[in-house]
Amino acid sequence: MSKELEEGTKFTLDWTKLKKVAEGNPDVVPVAVQDQDSQELILVAYANEQALQHSLKTGNATFWSTSRHELWEKGATSGETFELLDVRVNCEQNSLLYIVRARRSGICHTKNKDGIPRNGCYYRSLNFKTGELENLNP
Repeated sequence: MSKELEEGTKFTLDWTKLKKVAEGNPDVVPVAVQDQDSQELILVAYANEQALQHSLKTGNATFWSTSRHELWEKGATSGETFELLDVRVNCEQNSLLYIVRARRSGICHTKNKDGIPRNGCYYRSLNFKTGELENLNP
């Protein structure tokens, strides 16, 4: 690996890194999404260059929907949108980290039993003994 890629200031994302994983989609990179306040990992999604540029232009965390093959502004349907505060790139420039803040009360489009949006999408834990998921925020 080139020192420029790992240490340099030039922004040269490897948009083709996950092409085999995202077959049928335009060139994408994975995007980890982290809540600014709780530091919790909210979700992992994909972005192409168009989604990144849209996010930067609008200030809304926007991704590429690999199932619908279109831009996906997180929360546009549920109302749980994310304000984009920072975009970071990893050392190999083949993934991104969006640091966001929820514009409303919750983060996830799912809601708990009280009807409150969850503060993250990783609200279930795998029970090692049973192999079943346990809801941490029912």
